[in-house]
Amino acid sequence: MDPTYQVKINEVQKAHERLKNVIVDTPLMHDLNQSEKHNANILLKREDLQIVRSYKIRGAYNKIAQLDKKTLSKGIVCASAGNHAQGVAYSCRKLNIKGTIFMPTPTPKQKIKQVEFFGRQNIEIILTGDTYDDAYNAAMQHVEKHKLEFIHPFDDPHVIEGQATIALEILADTHSHIDFLFIPIGGGGLAAGVGSVFKLLSPDTKIIGIEPAGAPSMKEAIKEGKVVKLDDIDKFVDGAAVQQVGHLTFTICQRVLDDIILVPEGKVCSTILQLYNEEAIVVEPAGALSIAALDLYKEQIKGKNVVCIVSGSNNDITRTEEIKERSLLYEGLKHYFIVRFPQRPGAFREFLENVLGPTDDITYFQYSKKNNRELGPAVVGIELQNKEDFDPLVKKMKELNFFQEYLNDKPDLFNFLI
Repeated sequence: MDPTYQVKINEVQKAHERLKNVIVDTPLMHDLNQSEKHNANILLKREDLQIVRSYKIRGAYNKIAQLDKKTLSKGIVCASAGNHAQGVAYSCRKLNIKGTIFMPTPTPKQKIKQVEFFGRQNIEIILTGDTYDDAYNAAMQHVEKHKLEFIHPFDDPHVIEGQATIALEILADTHSHIDFLFIPIGGGGLAAGVGSVFKLLSPDTKIIGIEPAGAPSMKEAIKEGKVVKLDDIDKFVDGAAVQQVGHLTFTICQRVLDDIILVPEGKVCSTILQLYNEEAIVVEPAGALSIAALDLYKEQIKGKNVVCIVSGSNNDITRTEEIKERSLLYEGLKHYFIVRFPQRPGAFREFLENVLGPTDDITYFQYSKKNNRELGPAVVGIELQNKEDFDPLVKKMKELNFFQEYLNDKPDLFNFLI
């Protein structure tokens, strides 16, 4: 892989022409709510409305369509648990070629069904291993054994050029100077491609990369001056949570990004719920990253023209409760305690009447009576209407000798008990 590679506009233009009958030229939509909230002109590039509900089809198809006939006749291979798999599957169907897609065994059925839907008879799905790395290793063994082409999700020039076509559409759809461009980062293909085009055609635009706080692989790479592999990541923002970015995407992002912001996963969840409740926009966690970052850049973007790339909407409805829970924890509205209850009649009633406020709600309660003990511990989850009610709640618990342990800031104990 050539470390000196740079994205060329003529190659991106060729890619856009190649994709013309495959992708949707997604709208650049003015967001009234976000614009009023941030006192700025906020525009959303709606890649969540793409045919496979994410931008990944651009890079996948652009790469596969340029392979020679002999290579295509043998079939291609990819490893993915999400949007890249869908992009590859749809590309195989459009080009009528064979694709083998390796996915981790725990991949949700909803994602597997979507890959099957987009690829139909042109693809074979192989479920293997517990993680993406397991699926990737199995895919590479398959590639080596059968001498097939592997379609990388981000670290490939043709994939990067395909993702870069988004930039051409954004610039064609706005006649005003774009002051800030917010781009979500996973492996870095989107940021490398779109960022490169903007640096060439709109060099004064500030390119801001966004990563989930629990998976800051690009920020760490730029900090260290080389690609690093993170030992442990929070995989919640699955479309952007990677342990290691690409070597090619790193060298490009190092040149084109003006800043990288880390967004807490809880903030992402609050943004997902806000977009759904206020604007009827359904996004996956990675798709919410760029919008979630606006609050963290609120002073800089006042009065400016800002574009946020909404990268995808492949959200599994079964994750709704977890999204709500993470949001409430982040907003300071959900708290878990170990509460010690005197083992006597009326103790729980005293807790309800004298500790809880009028709008506090118990949402979790796990208690087991211990014989021959004065005190019995319980794990209690309490939801508040206002985060300012937290300190008075704790004060009452301590005054009445109910308080034993606060769990929110003890992740190991929290994850074990809740």
